[in-house]
Amino acid sequence: MGGLAKRIASASSLAGAGAWLLMSQAYDLSDDARLASALAGQAGQLLLSARALTTLTGKPLGGLGDAVGQGFLSHSLSALRPHDAVLSEEAADDKGRLGRSRVWVIDPLDGTREFSEGRDDWAIHVALCIDGHPTIGAVALPGLGVVLDTANPPPMPAAPEGLKILVSRSRPPEVASRAAEILGAELVGMGSAGAKVMAVVRGEAHAYVHAGGQYEWDSAAPVAVALAAGFHVSRLDGAPMVYNRRDTYMPDLIACRPELRDRLLAAVS
Repeated sequence: MGGLAKRIASASSLAGAGAWLLMSQAYDLSDDARLASALAGQAGQLLLSARALTTLTGKPLGGLGDAVGQGFLSHSLSALRPHDAVLSEEAADDKGRLGRSRVWVIDPLDGTREFSEGRDDWAIHVALCIDGHPTIGAVALPGLGVVLDTANPPPMPAAPEGLKILVSRSRPPEVASRAAEILGAELVGMGSAGAKVMAVVRGEAHAYVHAGGQYEWDSAAPVAVALAAGFHVSRLDGAPMVYNRRDTYMPDLIACRPELRDRLLAAVS
């Protein structure tokens, strides 16, 4: 971690979340939900500050963002949930997590490329998976000033006009193109898996379809939030999303409004 990243993360990792220390040994799921939301939101603010305070651009800026987010979240969870396991994109995978019921699955910066380009479609993911189920989650969208979480699931919004399916802006999958043709939908590219799932939850699109591979940290928090808000989320074959597996690779994902579920699953099968 570079000098700026160290200063920001060390100065803020426990200061902003210090109140949670008192409950670190006696907490319930509501505590976990509030903690996830607080950490995601604070990490997002740190990344905005880091981007504003540095002259770095491009990949070095993205690397700084990854380091700041990882430093803050890892130090905070180590202090506040010392008995839980953590799986992160930006840290070595400790397989000891496989024997643990409670595993925090985090992506300190989902959409590193978008962050480094000054875009808004990037996110911070903080999830708690219990026995493989994405039970608690928070997704911060710092560029939009929004945190969506399972502590206060957003209400189901009205469907947008015109059927819209979100896809990766760099690697739109062929299966999504076929589904769009069958359903008469428009494909819309967007960065960050978290930003795309939250766009569905916020009523900006009807669905998000991904194929071609992601990892557990790319989807755990967004899936938790979407499920809590009443949306359908599954693999392309309809199977549930299961986490804390030995192989963290997840080939595909579909998130959509519940009324579209059957038609979309049929279109991608």
